[in-house]
Amino acid sequence: MGNTAAEFLVASEQKAFETDHRRIINYNIGKYDAAVDRGLSRLINLDNAKKKGHAIKWKVMENLDKFLPEFESNFQKSGGKVIWANDAEEANREILNIITKAGAKTVIKSKSMATEEIHLNDFLESNNIESLESDLGEYIVQLLGQRPYHIVTPAMHLSKEDIAKLFNERFGTPLDFTPEQLTQKARELLRDKYLKADVGVTGANFLIADTGSIAISENEGNARLTTTFPKIHIAVVGIEKIIPSMADLDMFWPMLATHGTGQNLTVYNTILSGPRQPHETDGPEEMYVILLDNGRTNLLAQKEQRQGLYCIRCGACLNVCPVYKNIGGHTYETTYSGPIGSVITPHMRGMEEFKHLSYASSLCGACTEVCPVKIDIHKMLLLNRRDAVNSGVVATKEKWGWAAWKNGMLKRTLTDFLSGKTKNYFLRTFFKSTWGHFKEMPDVAQKSFSQQMKERDKSAE
Repeated sequence: MGNTAAEFLVASEQKAFETDHRRIINYNIGKYDAAVDRGLSRLINLDNAKKKGHAIKWKVMENLDKFLPEFESNFQKSGGKVIWANDAEEANREILNIITKAGAKTVIKSKSMATEEIHLNDFLESNNIESLESDLGEYIVQLLGQRPYHIVTPAMHLSKEDIAKLFNERFGTPLDFTPEQLTQKARELLRDKYLKADVGVTGANFLIADTGSIAISENEGNARLTTTFPKIHIAVVGIEKIIPSMADLDMFWPMLATHGTGQNLTVYNTILSGPRQPHETDGPEEMYVILLDNGRTNLLAQKEQRQGLYCIRCGACLNVCPVYKNIGGHTYETTYSGPIGSVITPHMRGMEEFKHLSYASSLCGACTEVCPVKIDIHKMLLLNRRDAVNSGVVATKEKWGWAAWKNGMLKRTLTDFLSGKTKNYFLRTFFKSTWGHFKEMPDVAQKSFSQQMKERDKSAE
């Protein structure tokens, strides 16, 4: 077992027994569930919409080599610049080049999982450039020195009391401040930063091929401020975010909003097609889109698991996953946690180090059921397990263990070879520390079912 897997087991066990964490997550996800149920009830034919979304994303992934150049060509016609980045290092280097060339010193960011993926904040800080998150949830976790807990709700693991305590320690606000008052304080602190920032950095929910545009959905208006005031706007976007046409937003926007937060639409939906034009009053003087690969083409090469790239990052699969709700988002030690993170991370960051995530599932199928683009998530997890075995990255002890179990299960004489007493001894000696430290180990019957049936038949004769 690798270090990452061993650390995951320790951290997940610890988090699963934190009652305060369980209380906060159950409360927050409970509110989410109620909102999403209301939102989904407004959709006339949900299954048909999911099938349509799946078909569009299938078309895109099968023709990515055509759609990405189409986007690039159309975006450049509007005066934008496209940069292709193979990995995190290349993306960070290109962003630093843009910032250095402009003589910039401050960056304001709106919520972006792609920038979390490349660890942009840490990179900029190491190069003496201030990078500030403007999304309220991201701002809170940045103040705490943490990573986002959830791909949609970064501070889902915190209660309002936790946030009031943080603001009290950092800004001297009263401990009894309401969520509205805390939000007002954050607004006061951040509003000035938009005016002073040299560069605005965002992600994008969708890349639109036929118009060369990016689409950003948000609820706070911070992305609009981030893309309007600074002279330079850089959007860091995964290559899988592309959709063929502006008309496709008609379906993807409501599906993303409903599955993400239960809303009909998020409050602000913005389409940006390049830097400010001569006839326009607002917008940046320069706009860049960094098309990020960072392991995505590894997943694209897997024909059976390619549909992991259909994900529109709504977070619905995290909110229904019994494993995620018990062990929390930080335990995964990945940018993308929960079921979809467990599918894509081994391909993006290496099967050997992250194969254990594909086993962190009960395979209940709830994730597949709620996915708005019908990704067969629990099947993908099984395929990852298969690939891990076939590529030989499983431990020797694990191979021997399963080989012994398989032989025992296939041959009745081997199953019955050891007595119940011996089996109980093995369970208590070798499995107590892993299976039985929170519960009593089961007692195996002294005689197997087949042995008991043989004896019963003999006595009957």
